[in-house]
Amino acid sequence: MPCQADIIRDSINEFSRVQDWMLSAKKNHDLETYEQIYKRYIELKVTLSTLGVNITELDRIKE
Repeated sequence: MPCQADIIRDSINEFSRVQDWMLSAKKNHDLETYEQIYKRYIELKVTLSTLGVNITELDRIKE
């Protein structure tokens, strides 16, 4: 079973990847993909917040 530090690390890494995909989708005017990824973005924000991670510095989307 993963420890809390592993879950936080993995969630931060995924949060960063999701934001990269969102920014790329927005740049390429692919709003359908953006909206699909946005759901995961919100889930990760909730997860990280629940784990006590301050995502202010990590969040490049700011929505």
